[in-house]
Amino acid sequence: MKISVKDVSREMKSNIILDNINLEFESGKIYGIVGYNGSGKSVLFKCISGFYLVEKGTITVRGKMVGKDMDVVQNLGTIIEEPAFIKQYSGLKNLELLYMINHKKNREYVKESMRKVGLDPELKKPVGKYSLGMKQRLAIAQATMENQDILILDEPMNGLDKDGVEQMRKLFLSFKEEGKTLLLASHN
Repeated sequence: MKISVKDVSREMKSNIILDNINLEFESGKIYGIVGYNGSGKSVLFKCISGFYLVEKGTITVRGKMVGKDMDVVQNLGTIIEEPAFIKQYSGLKNLELLYMINHKKNREYVKESMRKVGLDPELKKPVGKYSLGMKQRLAIAQATMENQDILILDEPMNGLDKDGVEQMRKLFLSFKEEGKTLLLASHN
């Protein structure tokens, strides 16, 4: 088992956002969390990632307790809310800068990450001029480019057209076949 959420509760400004949540997520599977906007999906994902602490209960990822054995979960690809890209840089330049934080420069690898999500790495257009769908594809490339074994993707189909949704479904299924754990949130 890769992720365990036991009796988790979280309040924000005296509002109960998560109330005694219990979930188990196994390796090599895709899980969908569906709920209305404001129902706590993003908060749950932030708690699992270690961005928020929980008031009650425990979250365990790969056998280690979040907030006790580790603060922020490592080897985790995430899209939670709107990713922050440098708007005047191209998509390739943005991904290269992020990739070089943990790795040596490998332009071809980063280009392939963009191609996997249907973006042209040679496009010089700054990210600030990207459509919503292009930004979403870039966010998916960013979240998946380091070959993480857990992917937490909040509304990953947001802004994608029918072909883009189908392309991402195929990509997510390929990640599942590689043994990755995917948590996807949607209001649909």
